Amino acid sequence: MEFDIIFGNAARAAFGPEAVILALAAIGLNVHFGYTGLLNFGQVGFMLLGAYGTSVSVATFGWSLWVGIPVGLALCVALALALGIPTLRLQAVLFAIVTIAAAEILRLIIGSTDAIDLTGGPLSISFDAGAFYDLNPYAEGPQVRYGVGTFAFTGQQMWVITVGWTLVALASLAVFLIVRSPWGRVLKSIRDDENAARSLGKNVFSYKMQALVIGGVIAGLAGVVDAIKTSGADPNGFRPQVTFFTYTALLLGGSATYVGPVIGAILFWFLREWIESFLRQLAAEAWLPQSISDPLSGSEGVISVGMVGLALILLVLFRPQGIVGNRTEMLIDDS
Repeated sequence: MEFDIIFGNAARAAFGPEAVILALAAIGLNVHFGYTGLLNFGQVGFMLLGAYGTSVSVATFGWSLWVGIPVGLALCVALALALGIPTLRLQAVLFAIVTIAAAEILRLIIGSTDAIDLTGGPLSISFDAGAFYDLNPYAEGPQVRYGVGTFAFTGQQMWVITVGWTLVALASLAVFLIVRSPWGRVLKSIRDDENAARSLGKNVFSYKMQALVIGGVIAGLAGVVDAIKTSGADPNGFRPQVTFFTYTALLLGGSATYVGPVIGAILFWFLREWIESFLRQLAAEAWLPQSISDPLSGSEGVISVGMVGLALILLVLFRPQGIVGNRTEMLIDDS
């Protein structure tokens, strides 16, 4: 059993572009759920619009990438307003149903055959991200790798990782500053007791709307990074389970904490890739009986998600506040 390869693969996933994307989505969700108490089950919808707003702007309309990125983020603001205006006064469970439905409707519309000319439909969409990679300071080439063993990245990947983790740091700092401000304290008061905040003259609807927009834009950044990483977007990459992976990362690290979403995203991808690599090693070494290895063949991803889910269940049972969270921060008002 080559544990160096297993840990190398796991570390590579934990600090690679996928972890960056999940961390940004979880930071945005933390603004919604952790600090405001909004049970948003449609976070992937903001990611989808960030990715497709950027991709369509460049691939379909021929605009610059630096125009496409603001377009994608503007679409996230529009989605937040479209969702929030009619639904933010609903109970938490009803709001959750509306958000997950809206995100799935968006995905189905964008991925429909009628949208092929605009979004590529079910065939996905590709664009030239050269404007981003032209700024790459890392050397590139077939033999150039940054890292050790399987924990290594190409020059392009290193550039995406560098920019991505910088965005994660900036988003975390922004959340830190706004939550510690009077505005952030109002948000937490709304989460803890909405009626009490309203009785003190606070416009609860307005604060919720602002939080929905801010968290949505941060999730939109995750979609932008995803689009640049793959030089395109695929509707199948924005299924509802992405939102639940984001909740998993948030709860693993700790809701309503500044570093919890980042730690949770790193742990999520480390655990998932460690399990997948471990199962692949077992199969390669023929250490599993044939009756077990045959059904498991090609199912490592499903099993890894199931194992991470089991870890989350145990965490919720024995430490519901997450690794760095505070138990009192988990309380939300669903009246």
